[in-house]
Amino acid sequence: MSDLHGVPDQQVTGKSQGGAGAVYKASLFEFENFRGKKVELSAECKDLTEKNLEKVGSIIVESCPWVAFEQKGFLGEQFVLEKGEYPRWSTWTNSQSSSLLLSMRPLRVDSADHKLHLFENCSFAGRKMEIVDDDIPSLWVHGFQDRVASAKAVNGTWVGYMYPGYRGRQFVFEHGEYKHWNDWGATEPQLQSIRRVRDMQWHKRGCFTAPDPAPKPNPAPVPAPAPVPAAPSATAASS
Repeated sequence: MSDLHGVPDQQVTGKSQGGAGAVYKASLFEFENFRGKKVELSAECKDLTEKNLEKVGSIIVESCPWVAFEQKGFLGEQFVLEKGEYPRWSTWTNSQSSSLLLSMRPLRVDSADHKLHLFENCSFAGRKMEIVDDDIPSLWVHGFQDRVASAKAVNGTWVGYMYPGYRGRQFVFEHGEYKHWNDWGATEPQLQSIRRVRDMQWHKRGCFTAPDPAPKPNPAPVPAPAPVPAAPSATAASS
């Protein structure tokens, strides 16, 4: 459901961010299709090169959601990784500006409920859109523009995208207030789609999946062919 109407308060320790009993585990591989050198993570890593992993070609997330970054120290382009297998770069981003993935940390998921407020201007001013327990593939469809300059993540964890249909650069919104688009790592105030980040603690599947296309209508039944008239008998022909 959606209705129109400084640095966020968030931790980056990567430990115990998902609530009591949360266990984080992800495996990173040097090459595509889970080949080459392997590194297992159970907490944040500010510099993957310190683990002798110079490049990442595929990833398996075994539990809880993560966010990876293009640069060391959790900087640069963001890549949200929910439970599942990612055999190549194109499975976790369609906006690859480089082939680097140099840091990674668990996402903090504070609640099974999701509520987000988006604002047209900085410091929570201008037009407002409230999103509650819903994924929005296009803000325009809901009567909101693509300019989002500040936000409040009231519940849950979210990921926004620059373009409709969950395409383009990704931006994470964990619980907290974001007074300026720089607070979520953007260089301009543009968001056109946004969705909830799912977690196995509350969601059975644990990850986002695109909805199945609408089934095509059943084709009209083919009419039965007309019966062929019987040929006249020889007796009838001679009479």
